[in-house]
Amino acid sequence: MTEEVENLVLEHLRAIRSDIAGLKDDMRGVRSEQTAVRLELRAQSTRIEQMIEDIAGLKVRLDRIDRRLDLADAPAL
Repeated sequence: MTEEVENLVLEHLRAIRSDIAGLKDDMRGVRSEQTAVRLELRAQSTRIEQMIEDIAGLKVRLDRIDRRLDLADAPAL
């Protein structure tokens, strides 16, 4: 009877070890995907910041053109 219990415990421990190994593999994949997402978000943020700077530069140029041409917006009613 004791040998059967030991075998049963060992069988469960082997199954647990196998499950943990599978979880480790899954976590490696998740970490890899998370890193890829983080890098993409950083790249998107950089692109957005660049577009904001470009728009600000265009606004400055447009204001300068308006002043040179002596253009003014009509007051809003």
